[in-house]
Amino acid sequence: MKDPLKMLRQVQQMQDRMSKVQAELETETVEASAGGGAVRVVATGTQKLVSVTIDSAAAGEVEMLQDMVVAAVNEAMEMSKQLAASKMQAVASGLGLPPGLL
Repeated sequence: MKDPLKMLRQVQQMQDRMSKVQAELETETVEASAGGGAVRVVATGTQKLVSVTIDSAAAGEVEMLQDMVVAAVNEAMEMSKQLAASKMQAVASGLGLPPGLL
């Protein structure tokens, strides 16, 4: 049987590392764009939208603008999820946990 105190310390280390990663993700950002840069979106690593920038030239065609905003937001959210997953995977691999566990 494994040492229960050692296992408890490992769990505590993992919790500490996960807390640090979550704090980092709140301050890290990703940027996505659509329409050749006409719409730019910034989101945090915790999937919070920070800003949307729209080039005034893109404002003329409302439906196209709406589509570009949706595309840019979706891309930023996907990038944010990938950032979070890679950081969490780094925590898991540092503890010897199998890939995909977190």
